[in-house]
Amino acid sequence: MKFLSDNAARVHPKIWDAMKAADAPDSPYDGDGLSRALDERFSALFGRECAALWVATGTAANCLALSAMVEPHGAVICHREAHIEMDEGGAPGFFLHGAKLLLADGEGAKITPEAAAKVIDPIRDGVHQVQPHAISITQASEYGRVYRPEELAALSDFAKARGLGLHMDGARFGNAAAFLGGNAAQAAGNVDALSFGMVKNGGMSAEAIVFFDPALAEKVRFRRKRAGHLQSKGRYLAAQILAMLEDDLWLDNARAANRAAAEIAAAAKDRLLHAVEANEIFLVSTPAERKALRGQGFEFYDWGDDAARLVTAWDSQEEHVSALARAIAAL
Repeated sequence: MKFLSDNAARVHPKIWDAMKAADAPDSPYDGDGLSRALDERFSALFGRECAALWVATGTAANCLALSAMVEPHGAVICHREAHIEMDEGGAPGFFLHGAKLLLADGEGAKITPEAAAKVIDPIRDGVHQVQPHAISITQASEYGRVYRPEELAALSDFAKARGLGLHMDGARFGNAAAFLGGNAAQAAGNVDALSFGMVKNGGMSAEAIVFFDPALAEKVRFRRKRAGHLQSKGRYLAAQILAMLEDDLWLDNARAANRAAAEIAAAAKDRLLHAVEANEIFLVSTPAERKALRGQGFEFYDWGDDAARLVTAWDSQEEHVSALARAIAAL
């Protein structure tokens, strides 16, 4: 009974069907009909002009998006628990050719304008110190917390006032949007670029970078090629993305994962380290309690010495979720 990560989930059958349907000769790279359809499809989803590019991984999506906003001598402000800081193996520095990450604090791994200002304000203006060029936020955050529309608006206003780009790591964007009621535009706010997560939500090998400034996309087309991420049979990535957007499969999958997490959270009660707003549960537990859960067949990651992280997915089996909820309640 796996609650390790939504990366461990199955590929949704509709994704396989879409890839099979794409298995016919077409123009290579991103010249095929499916890839060309992405801009229009995402523009309809967000209700404003978008340009969308596929890549194979979330790390590439985040770093290529930021590369359009940040010069090698610049910096990105992010939360100190952000994926680009903790889990991408130095990829931001590699893709951004040495640009720095400047780390902010914030409850629930979320950044506020005040937290960003606390990082930025001590920096002297001039060539002797690294200047901030962008802010990167995560929706939902590394602790499964969701930015509300008013929080996103405040961050956008702050970024624009400071002349900074605003990037959103949306590895679990679907879960955040589902929590907020299903409106993609509301969940994204007024960011400049969004890494729209697919793989954690039932995809296989495709993520989308959505640019709300098409000029940024033009930069990244060249950088994607240079970075080795322009796949020659890109139609198979585009097929996955379009299938996920068709009939709001991305939302249905996210809602299923969120419902499973909510059931477990209800059983955990005062053991919760963070409010459960998406599909991650952080649970206070002793080593002996975690051993007991594993002895019953549950797989999950330790979170330090006194906690566990449990992640539900679109395909979490109802009987497994209910069994885990009962086991946690009995600790």
